[in-house]
Amino acid sequence: MTDHDIFAALRARTIAALAELLPDLPADAFARVQMEPPRDPSHGDMATNAALVVAKPARQAPPKLAAALAERLAALPEVESAAPAGPGFVNLRLRESLLRAQVPVVLAEGERYGDGRAGAGRRIDVEYVSANPTGPMHVGHCRGAVVGDALANLLAKAGWDVTKEYYINDAGAQVQALAYAAYWRYLQALGTTMDEDAYAQLIPGGLQYKGEYLIPVGQALRDRFGASLASQDPDHRVGLLGPDHWLETVRDFTVERMMEAIREDLAMLGVVQDVFVSEAQLVREGKLEQAEKLLFDKGLIYRGVLEPPKGKTPEDWEPREQTLFRATQFGDEVDRPLRKSDGSGTYFANDIANHLHKIERGFAELVHVWGADHGGYVKRMQAAVAALSGSTVPLDVVLAQIVHVVKDGQPVRMSKRAGTYVTLRDLIDEVGRDAVRFTMLTRKADAQMEFDLDKVVEQSRDNPVFYVQYAHARCRSVLRSAGDPPAGDLALAPLDSLTDPAELALIRRLTTWPRTVEAAAIAREPHRIAFFLHDLAGDFHVLWNKGRDDATLRFIRADEPEATRARLALVAATGTVIRSGLAVMGVTPVEEMR
Repeated sequence: MTDHDIFAALRARTIAALAELLPDLPADAFARVQMEPPRDPSHGDMATNAALVVAKPARQAPPKLAAALAERLAALPEVESAAPAGPGFVNLRLRESLLRAQVPVVLAEGERYGDGRAGAGRRIDVEYVSANPTGPMHVGHCRGAVVGDALANLLAKAGWDVTKEYYINDAGAQVQALAYAAYWRYLQALGTTMDEDAYAQLIPGGLQYKGEYLIPVGQALRDRFGASLASQDPDHRVGLLGPDHWLETVRDFTVERMMEAIREDLAMLGVVQDVFVSEAQLVREGKLEQAEKLLFDKGLIYRGVLEPPKGKTPEDWEPREQTLFRATQFGDEVDRPLRKSDGSGTYFANDIANHLHKIERGFAELVHVWGADHGGYVKRMQAAVAALSGSTVPLDVVLAQIVHVVKDGQPVRMSKRAGTYVTLRDLIDEVGRDAVRFTMLTRKADAQMEFDLDKVVEQSRDNPVFYVQYAHARCRSVLRSAGDPPAGDLALAPLDSLTDPAELALIRRLTTWPRTVEAAAIAREPHRIAFFLHDLAGDFHVLWNKGRDDATLRFIRADEPEATRARLALVAATGTVIRSGLAVMGVTPVEEMR
């Protein structure tokens, strides 16, 4: 058996054995059968829950069914042994010849090894970053950008048809506040004598965005429009013109400039999205009204009064009739308002319009990566998507926790340019794009992270970025020393000499790559790829170090050409899988460490 994914192949053989044991069971009874690496490697190479999940419909005791299944699986030519375990599991140990046969499979497929069929070509929209275009990208955006981009790459590798999307939040009060801030920088570029405090008192909400990043925007406004957007008194002093004359122009110009900067920041991080969707454009196109009509026709919109929010009492809360969406019919805690008192759409209503736009574009699945502070928003948005799609389009939300940047054990100083936070550019300039991307994926997205600038560039096994890259560099060093033999030639090498436990452990790890890709994609957990690469690098470093102590395990031995070819094949396969994993993470593999 030289299947691309031996876990999938053994799962199919397990289901076939079960079907022979239980011929009266329908095919869908086997849907939850899994074949996984056991948590404890001493238990074998694979473990299946097959007997456990079909015991109830089969009306048999799980341990008895597991024993019968183990007997059948033990008879397979690729299985060394099979034994029942626990309440209904079966542990399998594979023949070493089967494991060795996977090395040429890796070499034949190259970095395509691990490409899966779990997605079955379904169209999936992955929306991530989607930061308000009110300032430079910061560290908080960085984690969401990396997680979203790696997840999109992972889903594509697992067989989904992926679109990477950025939703531009360019409608609402924050963008208006940005326009007032840009207008202040425009007045400065024209030489106004008005001071900042005086200006702040003249505008709604005061001056909210004070970062230096808006100075070039103000200068660009001056260059484009001259003094036409400002007032001038007889003494030619520059002053504030009524917003009716400039607000829309300045807002659109500033958002465009901010999005140019955001695209540049994302490109520095290696993130290039396929689609940018404007909230303001959807509003202008009447998408909100279209969504409301669709929900109204389904009987899901009504006029009503909500109960007081938690923590509020009737004395400090004013009940009022609102346009409400029946979110509770789809699992939300309360129904949700769609219109503000001035008749404009709520933030939630505009998001409904955005999701209708996605559904109309034909996506079968939707994924969002949000900051953890949006956790309370998940159920209402899932309710809206279920209502809009008739529960045919699932929405998964990945929450990314905050990142704390430290250096020398202390929080990093804030960026002067941004005014209040560490920018993405600051971080990339400090440690490099690949280190940023890899490190952001070394924790599950919803776990808080401390990004230690010193450790990220440290050359030690405690630094996972270095540890994995060093393994790849060692693979390349070995192959260069051997003259870089073509992978096709190495795939023909006899592998019977690969018998050391460290060699077999490395091969076992390589065989789990396709299953890792599939499981990580289904769970929407790209950090699993970083974990896998760290473990794979560890197995390779163990074998490398054994070769330093035992000359018979060295990769290149002039007196044993066949054993050398076999080990070079294993080294090449290891480097191939590391590159495949790094490609998912968006990280460039290094050829040598300096």
